[in-house]
Amino acid sequence: MKSKRLIATLFALGLLVSCAHTDPQSTDMSSAIRNARTRADHSALAQYYENAAKRMQAKAKVERNMMNEYTQHGYYYGRRTEDLQEHTEAMVRVYEEGAEANSNMAKFHRRLAEDASE
Repeated sequence: MKSKRLIATLFALGLLVSCAHTDPQSTDMSSAIRNARTRADHSALAQYYENAAKRMQAKAKVERNMMNEYTQHGYYYGRRTEDLQEHTEAMVRVYEEGAEANSNMAKFHRRLAEDASE
């Protein structure tokens, strides 16, 4: 009985750990933006948004590669081919829009950094 309880406990613990948030740098961007006063603050925010835009562009590239795979080898996926193509097109669009929004925020904070006093 004790071994069953131990196994169930370990399983539950493993499940909880696997669902844990893994982002080591959890940032609250709204408070960071609100509290940005100096040139260094705005430069850091601009760098954050530039990195986010690069990550989004990389994800869009992966999705484009997947779409090429679905287009070239649609016979592998059977009836699901069109659904997969539409889904990847939508994901490419979402990632590209996100990258553009992050790039615009980076440009905005670069301008604020130029105007800010030290």
